[in-house]
Amino acid sequence: MLTESVSPPVAGAQTPAPADATVIWRPIAPRYAWVKRGFDLAAGAALLLLSLPAIAIAWAAVRLTSDGPGFYSQTRVGRHGRVFHIYKLRTMTHDCEARSGVRWATRHDFRVTPLGWVLRKLHVDELPQLWNILCGEMSLIGPRPERPEFVGPFLQSISGYAERLQVRPGLTGLAQIQLPPDSCIESVQRKLVLDRCYVDRLGASLDLRILAGTVVYLLGLSYAGVRDLVRLPNPLVDGSLNEAGRPEAQSDTVIDSMDSNKTVVLRAPVKPSSPDRQGTD
Repeated sequence: MLTESVSPPVAGAQTPAPADATVIWRPIAPRYAWVKRGFDLAAGAALLLLSLPAIAIAWAAVRLTSDGPGFYSQTRVGRHGRVFHIYKLRTMTHDCEARSGVRWATRHDFRVTPLGWVLRKLHVDELPQLWNILCGEMSLIGPRPERPEFVGPFLQSISGYAERLQVRPGLTGLAQIQLPPDSCIESVQRKLVLDRCYVDRLGASLDLRILAGTVVYLLGLSYAGVRDLVRLPNPLVDGSLNEAGRPEAQSDTVIDSMDSNKTVVLRAPVKPSSPDRQGTD
């Protein structure tokens, strides 16, 4: 774990895609998608009701121990590149990025308040995201929702990064309970392997194992212990990567450009064709 500050790549000027750019998203477990959404609504509502007292107490404690609001919202990139506002309990000093700039949190981050360390350790700061789940912007399980300031450069520099946008981001996920938080480009690439594995193998069995793994992870089990106990797939250690260094299933989307204020725009790859005709996937 890094102890010094680490800054993410800085996005340059973005060029909008042409008006005729085609957005292609391959179907991801279409039959299970309805079941998954129904479970998100039922479980999300129940968990939000049960956690309201904890959220209220934590909100009051944040307001009493540091300047600024108890809640904060932040722009994140969701399914199919749609931008939404995520809600959390504030764990850092108010408006800290005005001084530090956009950067990853680190192990001994000076921006985190004393109470913030406790809320982060217990993951209480994440509970307001249950509202995002009810709104359909997130799921209980999926890749971690990332900020547009990070997504733009990653889409341009990391092959296959767009594939994690095929599904709703999650409160927990296959990568989140097997790998530590992002601290460098290499850590992003490692998590991407698990995010793509999740997209490729999406189903009830995997989601149930991730939920079980999340419970034991919150109880203090190590990443490796979680993986072994609930038998989670991990292409990084189980040898299920192909020569390109990714799970075997392939996507049909590639990045064309990024508009960080609205959505990630993808252009379908162009198939080789006869000289008088070209088509898209």
